[in-house]
Amino acid sequence: MDYAGRLTAHLPSAPRLLLIKADGSVSIHADDRAYKPLNWMSPPCTLKESADGVWTVINKGGEKLIITIEEMLHDSSHELGVDPGLIKDGVEAHLQELLADRIETLGAGWTLIRREYPTAIGPVDILCRDANGGTIAVEIKRRGDIDGVEQLTRYLDLLNRDPHLAPVKGIFAAQEIKPQARVLATDRGIGCAVLDYDALRGIEDDKLRLF
Repeated sequence: MDYAGRLTAHLPSAPRLLLIKADGSVSIHADDRAYKPLNWMSPPCTLKESADGVWTVINKGGEKLIITIEEMLHDSSHELGVDPGLIKDGVEAHLQELLADRIETLGAGWTLIRREYPTAIGPVDILCRDANGGTIAVEIKRRGDIDGVEQLTRYLDLLNRDPHLAPVKGIFAAQEIKPQARVLATDRGIGCAVLDYDALRGIEDDKLRLF
């Protein structure tokens, strides 16, 4: 595998697991690293297969993932259907409910569009509008890490294709946000909000901090 884009990367020949999902994403996995791929291409992207077993994946930014298939050990396709979505734990679900009921804590004049706004890759926790009528997608976690920022990035990519919603900005909200997640969010133009669970429940004064 060879990647050409903002940098270059090469994976030597070895048995790999290739996943091509219905959303157009392509990821390359080894038999370690849990769920994290060795390399990947996020949607939207196109895949072209040549007669000599070379796959070329190109995203909208012109980055290329070139995969050379030497031997196909197994090939199967499965329809997964509509995903029911992640069932959140009690605290995270309650944070979503509380913030939706008090959406103005994110900003004066903000209004709720709906909770669990559906997309092709799962529901956005909260979709709302700011005082200027701009659309905001909010992803809520108990502990905010890089994976949560990546999840919100994918939602924003899809939501911004809808002319009735675009442009859509993002806010990553959590009780605790890790420094690496904050750096990544800032780099992608996503705001961060630190939530105080007790304050949202009305036990203490509001302690919502926006960055």
